[in-house]
Amino acid sequence: MLKLFSVKDKQKQQQEANAGVGKPGKLSAGELRIQKDMAELNLPPNISINFPDGKDKLMHFFISIRPDEGIYRGGKFNFEFNIPTGYPHDAPKVLCTTKVFHPNIDLEGKICLNILREDWKPVLSISSVIYGLQFLFLDPNPDDPLNKEAAQMFVDNPRQFEQYVQRAIYQGAMINGVHFPACTI
Repeated sequence: MLKLFSVKDKQKQQQEANAGVGKPGKLSAGELRIQKDMAELNLPPNISINFPDGKDKLMHFFISIRPDEGIYRGGKFNFEFNIPTGYPHDAPKVLCTTKVFHPNIDLEGKICLNILREDWKPVLSISSVIYGLQFLFLDPNPDDPLNKEAAQMFVDNPRQFEQYVQRAIYQGAMINGVHFPACTI
């Protein structure tokens, strides 16, 4: 009988050690929702996904977008996604890990995309965010910039802006005193 209690104690200790770390059999609402989002995700060929912690760890992943048209064509831009426990009520945290000269992405990788901020709603999904990011590369928005210098150049001299972006993508470039490394496919 004494051994029975020690086995139960060990089980209890193991359950306590696992608490909060992938609780077996019990997923949070955010984990359930991200599973649903991933199951429904249908990415085009120019977008890829990577799960650095394993495919069963869906709360942290990377997306690569390779625009095949527009000013940013030929580049490869990486984004880190961290899904908060309050998801889908809280928007995913997304950071651009590729240094890019873009009106809506600052030098620290913060992204100005309305659905990541004030327009986030629980009915939106990871797919909505990915397509929003893809759209930023097809149609940058200089009216709501994080990188004001990029936005000003985009408006005042679009041809020069495109030349700078293309040079930065293929060769790397120094733009307004900031180095942007090449980011080709």
